[in-house]
Amino acid sequence: MAVDLGGTNFRVCSIRLNGDSTFNLTFSKVAIPKELMVAETAQELFAFLAEEVKNFLKKHHGNQFEAYTRRRLTMSAPGGFRDEHIFRMGFTFSFPVQQIGINKGTLIRWTKGFDIPDAVGRDVCALLQSEMNKLHLPVKVAALVNDTVGTLVARSYTSPGKSGAVLGAIFGTGTNGAYVEKLSKIKKPLSGDYDNSTGEMVMNTEWGSFDNQLNVLPSTSWDKALDEASVNPGIQMYEKRVSGMFLGEILRLVLIDMFKNPKISFFKDEDSNSNDWRSTTNVGENSSLFKQWGLDTSIMSVAAADNTPELGTLRQELESALHVYAPAQDDAQAFKAIAGAIGRRAARLAAVAIGAIVLQTGKLADPGLKDEPVDIGVDGSLVEHYPYFRDMIHEALAAVDGIGEEGAKRIRIGIAKDGSGVGAALIALVAAGMEERHEQANAGLLGSVRTDAKSSALVNDDGEKAAAESD
Repeated sequence: MAVDLGGTNFRVCSIRLNGDSTFNLTFSKVAIPKELMVAETAQELFAFLAEEVKNFLKKHHGNQFEAYTRRRLTMSAPGGFRDEHIFRMGFTFSFPVQQIGINKGTLIRWTKGFDIPDAVGRDVCALLQSEMNKLHLPVKVAALVNDTVGTLVARSYTSPGKSGAVLGAIFGTGTNGAYVEKLSKIKKPLSGDYDNSTGEMVMNTEWGSFDNQLNVLPSTSWDKALDEASVNPGIQMYEKRVSGMFLGEILRLVLIDMFKNPKISFFKDEDSNSNDWRSTTNVGENSSLFKQWGLDTSIMSVAAADNTPELGTLRQELESALHVYAPAQDDAQAFKAIAGAIGRRAARLAAVAIGAIVLQTGKLADPGLKDEPVDIGVDGSLVEHYPYFRDMIHEALAAVDGIGEEGAKRIRIGIAKDGSGVGAALIALVAAGMEERHEQANAGLLGSVRTDAKSSALVNDDGEKAAAESD
């Protein structure tokens, strides 16, 4: 199983691996109530998450859940109840943590609109496990996984080619990346329990906080206004220029400045005859344009996809979503141009992070990998739904020193669909194996994941643990 707390939604998944780089996924998704994102105590949020896990088990794994509950109620033995058939769960927690074990990690700080001070410095796996234990759920948190690590592992399982992915990256509500680094290159002290037999470690970069000092990142008056009004001013400055949570707000701030400028005729008709669609353009008093976070980034996808001469689809969306009534063609063209500039800047900044990791790994310069693509696994709403986002990333990669046009051609960016959930389940599978055997084969971390995953299924049709041969 896997759960994913990565932004405004919470997902619960169960994964069955088919042993051939494919999988079957069952999941449920629920929005996190706004009040729980800023709750007074961590217990309030994690109790909600545990309740959703219970609901998922009852709906999708009712037989195992009911059988487990009956055993717990009726079993009595000198040693007490023993969990014989327990779900191992990967917990994708996409916030900065100090990870000190495969299923232990303390929260460093919240991002993406969350702000629960009570949780900072506490073990998030223990918080979730405690609430699930209160509900007597047959679930053990076996692995703590950042969504980028999950995406990296999931892409390594499904990607074509001889080697796994070099980088797993998220470009959605937030942005971050994880890659495989040689231990010899890691200079900071490493604490906690970890396996150094492979000579490699997956590094969660937390690149959302790149250049918080704004030494090199581009900055506009609208970037500054967004940051000052955010819950974490001065932090996550790269993310605030790249991720889907913030792009719509940047666009809204630009539009409001234009609308209020008496020298610009925008979303208003100086002469009603100039409007080719209907009568006078006007903006409703209750338009979300006037509210912080009122413009959803998804409308940028509508703008990018509408290439019709009159921009009819975009103009309809302006009416229905923003209450901009009878927008003129000129209004829609201006909206499309501004949204496109914001989106293109985000894509080019995304290429900065991807290019930096590719250069750091040295894969392009490795003569032994001359004909092999450098595989990048990505997930998130921007790369999946924003038109031309990946194309703009490739365009920018070709301009990076050390990569160039030929290097950019070798970089393969592929969607790791449901990466955070599938990857977390894969890592939970490996963690479960580690419980049974303390020593893994010396095939490398990602090689171990691919070998374990492709030689076994998570569960079979009867819900029992599948038998698998393993070296």
